[in-house]
Amino acid sequence: MLVLSTGITGCIEAYQEPEVDRFAVLTNYLKTNNLDLTNMTTDWVIDAATLNTNGVANYYIIDLRSAADYAIGHIQGAVNSTLANVLTTAQGAGSKPIVVACYTGQNAAVAHVALRLSGYANCKILKWGMSGWNSKFDTWSANISDRAVGNANWSTTNTLQTPVTFTYPKLDAVATTAQAILSERIAAVLSKGLQGVNAADVLASPSTYFINNYWTEADVNQYGHIKGAYRLNETLTLANDGMKKLDPSATILVYCWTGQTSALVSTYLNIIGYNAKSLKFGANALINSQLLKNKWTVSGSFPYVTN
Repeated sequence: MLVLSTGITGCIEAYQEPEVDRFAVLTNYLKTNNLDLTNMTTDWVIDAATLNTNGVANYYIIDLRSAADYAIGHIQGAVNSTLANVLTTAQGAGSKPIVVACYTGQNAAVAHVALRLSGYANCKILKWGMSGWNSKFDTWSANISDRAVGNANWSTTNTLQTPVTFTYPKLDAVATTAQAILSERIAAVLSKGLQGVNAADVLASPSTYFINNYWTEADVNQYGHIKGAYRLNETLTLANDGMKKLDPSATILVYCWTGQTSALVSTYLNIIGYNAKSLKFGANALINSQLLKNKWTVSGSFPYVTN
C-alpha cells in the first residue's frame, strides 16, 4: 500500500496543466467577433467641420487633454477624461456616438481602439485633435517638418524590404479566458499611453526598428520611404495570418501620414502582444511640404467654451 501510495503521489506532483496559448485564445475571439484590425479602421475619423455641422450636442465628446487645457477651452458638452479612465468615462455616452478628442488626434486613436474592442462600435476620433478645431489649441503647426528631405536614411530609389514569415508572439497576460485577457491587455496598454517615437530619432537609426510604412504602393513610389521599411498594410490582419509578417522579437515602428492611423495600428498590435510604436506626426514630420494629401495646414475656427 505504501509503495502504491507513493507512486500515485508522484504522478499527481508530476502532472501540470497544459500551457494556455493566450495569443490564440485572444485572437480567435477577436476574429470571431469582428474585432480584427480592419474593424478598427472603418469609419473611425470625423473632421471638425463635419462635427460642427452635425451639431456637437448629438455626440458624446471625450476630451483627453489635461484638466488645465480643458479649462482654457473645450467643445461645448465635452467631458474631460484621461486615457487610463476613458472606458469608465464612455459609460456616460448612452445612445450617443462617441467622439474622442485630444491635442493632435494621436492619443485619441489609442482610446478609439480600446473603446471599439470594449464594445463601443460607434466611436470616432476628432481628426487633427483640438488643433483642428480652433487655432487657440494648435499644437500641430510646431511639429511639421521636412527633416527627411535629403536625409541619407530617406530613400526615393531603394526598394522596400521583402516580407518573410515569423511566428506569433507570446502574449503576456495572467487571465486565461478571451474576454478577461482582452480586458487585461487593454488596461495595460491604456496605462502606458501612446507609444510614440520622434521622427528625428527614427531617421538617425532606422535599423533599430522593424518599420512598416502604412501607405499604398503608389504613395511609396511617389514620396519614397524610410530605408529598411516594409509595406504590409493590405495583409496586416488576423484573418489571413498577415501579422506573421511582423517580427515578434523586434520593436515594430508604424508610420502613416499624420500619426493618427499609426497610433491606432500600434495600439492594436500592443494589445495582442507585439512591442509596437508609432512615428509621431507621421509623414508630416518628415516631408510636410511635399505632401499632396493628409497634410497639416491650418486650424478651424469653431466655437469653444471655458470652465
